[in-house]
Amino acid sequence: MESFFSLLQKNVLDRRRWRTREELRIAIVIWIERTYHRRRRQAGLDRLTPIEFEAIMTTPEFGHFA
Repeated sequence: MESFFSLLQKNVLDRRRWRTREELRIAIVIWIERTYHRRRRQAGLDRLTPIEFEAIMTTPEFGHFA
């Protein structure tokens, strides 16, 4: 959990001054959805990132997702 907050601090909070809490909230949500979740290895996906998992599951040999 500490590494998450460290990354959040470095990649969102320290990037600029935020005019409103709402502006900061939106920036945090966007960072989590577009960057953090896509790069983080997931235990439920056999330690793959969501992007790696989707690439494997959309190959022709798995056909049911393609």
